[in-house]
Amino acid sequence: MKRYKATVSYDGTNFNGFQSQKNKNSIQDQIEQSLSFLNNNNLIRIVGASRTDAGVHANGQVFHFDLDTSLNNETIAKSINFRLPKEIFIKNIAEVESDFHSRFDARFKRYKYSCINIYSPLFRNTHYFIKNLNLEKLEEVQNLILGEHDFLSFSKFNEDVLNTKCTISKSSWYLEEERLYYIIEGNRFLHHMVRYLVGTMISVMNNKITIQNFNDLLSKPLKNTNLFKAPAHGLNLEEIYYE
Repeated sequence: MKRYKATVSYDGTNFNGFQSQKNKNSIQDQIEQSLSFLNNNNLIRIVGASRTDAGVHANGQVFHFDLDTSLNNETIAKSINFRLPKEIFIKNIAEVESDFHSRFDARFKRYKYSCINIYSPLFRNTHYFIKNLNLEKLEEVQNLILGEHDFLSFSKFNEDVLNTKCTISKSSWYLEEERLYYIIEGNRFLHHMVRYLVGTMISVMNNKITIQNFNDLLSKPLKNTNLFKAPAHGLNLEEIYYE
């Protein structure tokens, strides 16, 4: 039995997130169904590095699986892609050590959030439309989250998650014509954390809350803060970094 690491990109618009769902309309379900053809139609479970939510996209999601096969890596990828819906594409597959784990071995992740301030139906599934833009205000607040913080205020509360501290190494807004992007890199992310951060920073930009309010949410973490959460469709899991 061999272990494989795979990198997959997907348009999450029509799926209920990455993780397997009862209705079988998840990215994981689609990949496992396709992968089963390489195992005499027997189910092969995959383990994803990140549980992206419904509507969230990915360019660099990673998963691992075990398979007994003599096929080379390229042929395995082609065989899986052949049976996948057009919204999902295996970018590459590599054989790895038997103890490799896509989630636990990840060192840090990179997310990108996309906004647009001139509405266009061409971007309705990938960009969040915002009416006003103040890049200077966003740049002022972006650096507050760098370093290690307790992000309880910026997450969906889960009593089973005892550690809500994350270390953020990059937090940056930038503008390309009418499109606004946010890049964030960190060692781990809580449930809905990036979307809460983006939504709250945009609230600061629109003067709905102050920068001091934002800073207080970091320094005095609270659960169930009911902050504004940016829509799922603007979020993209860009890359997961390993040793």
